[in-house]
Amino acid sequence: MLIFLVVVVLGLAWWFVLRPSTQRRRPAKSQSAKPAATFGAAVRRPAGLVLGPPVSDAVVEMIGVSKAYGRGERHHLALDRLDLTVPAGEVFGLLGQNGAGKTTAMRCLLGLVRPTAGTCRILGADCGRDLHRVISRVGALIETPGLTPTLSGRRNLLLLARLARMGRGEVDRALEAVGLADQANDAVATYSLGMRQRLGVAVALLRDPEVLILDEPANGLDPAGIAEIRHLLVSLAREGRTVVVASHLLPEVERTCDRLAVIDAGRCVAVGPIGDVLATAGAGALIVRIADPGAARDALAAAGIDSVVTDGALRVDCAPADGARVTEILAAKRLYAGEMQAIKPTLEAVFLGLTSPAGSADDD
Repeated sequence: MLIFLVVVVLGLAWWFVLRPSTQRRRPAKSQSAKPAATFGAAVRRPAGLVLGPPVSDAVVEMIGVSKAYGRGERHHLALDRLDLTVPAGEVFGLLGQNGAGKTTAMRCLLGLVRPTAGTCRILGADCGRDLHRVISRVGALIETPGLTPTLSGRRNLLLLARLARMGRGEVDRALEAVGLADQANDAVATYSLGMRQRLGVAVALLRDPEVLILDEPANGLDPAGIAEIRHLLVSLAREGRTVVVASHLLPEVERTCDRLAVIDAGRCVAVGPIGDVLATAGAGALIVRIADPGAARDALAAAGIDSVVTDGALRVDCAPADGARVTEILAAKRLYAGEMQAIKPTLEAVFLGLTSPAGSADDD
C-alpha cells in the first residue's frame, strides 16, 4: 500500500510540476528558430530602379533569389530577393562593391550554391533541378581558375578538353582567342596573375559556349590585357553569345557592357541599358570659360537656365547637347565664350549615388 501511494504522489508531481515546465520551454525553441525561417522579412527595402523596356528574350534569370548563411547572431543575408533578367547576345555587367553579392549570384546560377529562396534559370533550365541539361552550353570563370602550375597552359587545356571529348583544335582556338598562343607551352607557374586570368577565360571558352559567366576576368591584367579582354567580350556578344561579367573596373564596364545591374547589400538597386543607368545621374553640365562669368550667369538666369560661377568659370546645368542654345543666349548679350567643355554623367557618379558608403569583405 505504501509503495502504491509513493507512485501516485510521484505521478501527480510530474503532471503538475515537470510537465508544465517542459511545455513552457517548447515555445522558446520555436521562437529562436523563427529568424532563420523568416530571413528576408525583417527588413523591407524599396524596389530597385528598373530602366528601359522589359526583356523578352531572357537567357539568364534570377527571380526573388535570396541566400542566407549562418543562424542567429551569425546570420548573414548575402542575396536579398535579387531579380535579374539577362537578354540574349549582350554583355551584361554586375557592378557592386566587395561583399555586394556578385560572386554569390554567379555561384547560384552555376549550381555551386543552393539559394535559400527564389529561382535561377539558364537557357530555360532551372538551375536547381535541370542544370545538367544545359551546362555543356555554359562556360564559367569564378574567382581564381584551378590550374596545375607544373604543366603548360596548353597541357592544362588539353587535359580538360580530353575529359569533355574535345580535340586540340578547340584548345588552339581558345588560346588564340585570349592572346596566349605564344606562351601556351610555358609552365603555368611562370605565368603572371593576368596570364592566369586569360587562361581561365580560355577554359571557359573550350566548349564554345552560348552563355559565359565570368567573375572579374580582367583582374590583374595590365592596360593592354584589359583592352584585349574587352574586345574579346564584345566580339563574343556580337557572335550571338550572352556574357555575364562581374567587375569593379567602372571605365571597363562602361565601355564593354550593353546592360548593367548595380548590386548593393545583396539586392539590385538599378538595372537596365547602360545609357539609361547613366541618365539617372542627370543630364550633365557645361563648363563655360568667359571674360565676365557673372554677367553670363545673369543672362542665362533670365532665360531660365541655372548656372554657378566656380574657379573663374561658369558651370551650366544642362545637357551637353544644349551648348548651341547657351552660346546663342550669351551672344545676344554680346558675351562670347572662349571655351566650352561638356561634362557627361559618369558611371562612377551613378555607382556612388546608388550604393552604400562601404561594403563588407565577406563575399563578392
